[in-house]
Amino acid sequence: MLLKSEGDVTVAGSVDEALREVALATPDVVLLDLVMPGRSGLDLLQEFAERGVRAPVIVLTATNTVNAAVGAMKRGAADFVTKPFELDALRLKVRDKLEKRELEDEVERLRDEIEERQQLGAMVGRSEAMRDVFRTIERIAKAEATVLVTGESGTGKELVARAIHDLSPRADAPFVAVNCGAIPSELIESELFGHEKGAFTGASERRAGRFEAADGGTLFLDEIGELDQAVQVKLLRALQERTFERVGSSQSITVDVRIVTATNRDLAEEVKNGNFREDLYYRVAVVPVSLPPLRDRREDIRLLAQHFLERLGPDRKLAPAAIGSLEGYGWPGNVRELENAIEYALAMAEGETIDREDLPPAIGHSGQAEALREQWRQGERGFEETVARFETDILREALAANGWNQTKTASAIGITRRVLKLKMDKLGIEEPE
Repeated sequence: MLLKSEGDVTVAGSVDEALREVALATPDVVLLDLVMPGRSGLDLLQEFAERGVRAPVIVLTATNTVNAAVGAMKRGAADFVTKPFELDALRLKVRDKLEKRELEDEVERLRDEIEERQQLGAMVGRSEAMRDVFRTIERIAKAEATVLVTGESGTGKELVARAIHDLSPRADAPFVAVNCGAIPSELIESELFGHEKGAFTGASERRAGRFEAADGGTLFLDEIGELDQAVQVKLLRALQERTFERVGSSQSITVDVRIVTATNRDLAEEVKNGNFREDLYYRVAVVPVSLPPLRDRREDIRLLAQHFLERLGPDRKLAPAAIGSLEGYGWPGNVRELENAIEYALAMAEGETIDREDLPPAIGHSGQAEALREQWRQGERGFEETVARFETDILREALAANGWNQTKTASAIGITRRVLKLKMDKLGIEEPE
């Protein structure tokens, strides 16, 4: 009667009856008396724990059994109220637990949403830049518009194309990928549109092209900026009319294909320079998707490294210094270079832990400040030691760059030669033989 205004109330007279009710609908909060016919309220708490029932439990107990209530809280109860109790006090406790449960559900929902945003298909990222990419992919996947994916080499353009295909109504049909830059120009037309027997030297039989292979599905044309002008003309017609002829044939073939293209070139600039047809550019760039380079989403580096580690070496882990070096490196080869670096480190590491020295030299020797910072965060180095190591690295680098000439080095870094010598003595820096 008291709690009707707070929500739907179900009453159970025993542990078994309560379990039957919980099986039908998980409650948001439970009021539990310890003394009941048959099994006690402690038994119900045990059953809840075994069945994974997460509802907060408020134990009702007589004043002389407070110790039992404390024992119940050790078994997972959220709170207790002694009988006789104030009605308003009980109502407030119930409201408090309901509000906390609602907040926990919201946190769980947001966590699930973040987890979803961390990975879309084989793409991984929690940076805002990648979340924007994920949202764009989800919006355009259901449409039929032609998509142009741009980004530096190694950023994952084919992964975007595959995600668009997998989220589209064409997911059960073929996904066909063609790297236009990897096929000789004299063969690319035949590769895309197929050829008839005898169409050219070496054409010993009829062969279907990639357009026909992708019928009903998605055709991904990577590095489209590499196509020569003659093939661009034929591709434009195929995109406009969805028809084409095999090389050596006059018979038109019609296909139902969604086109996704990609390039690491600036196609707009290529149009200005006369290297890419303007009409084809506007045909393929109906919906542009731009992938950020890895250096512009550094918060994803650790997540990506862990992702590759779980796939390539799930029994290994990264030391803080290694993580620092990974996060401090410039990644000109982007995500592909990071994956290769993890594979290299797995081959070089002798134990379970991948350290900075196990990374490729160009990466292991970079990001020293970030590596030291990460070691300090993890408690592996004290503050004074971290500062001293950082200063040592800077001075060694400056001295090496100036041929270990102290006068030149001091001038380059803006201190006197005397101060430089004092620092070298303090830090134990000596010129190598």
